[in-house]
Amino acid sequence: MTQATASATHTAKGETKHAADCKMSFGRKDASCPRCQELLAGAPARKGWQTEHFAAKSAREEQQKAAIRAHFAPNGPHAKGECGPVCTAFD
Repeated sequence: MTQATASATHTAKGETKHAADCKMSFGRKDASCPRCQELLAGAPARKGWQTEHFAAKSAREEQQKAAIRAHFAPNGPHAKGECGPVCTAFD
């Protein structure tokens, strides 16, 4: 295998990727594509960006909810009047 061919079908981590002319569609693998051959042989799908994105989004939402609960708690800043005549917290 030449260097050009190896870089065209491998990721920076050295994993096999789909060929530029891969004809996979709707989950039907292309037997001439190196990555499809791996998948047909039982290789697991790679972890996508969505897992990390939604985990971080969930963590941010939980932090926001905790801040709101703390602000509106019985002894919190809102109950003490620290947020002014009109509460604009979290707007």
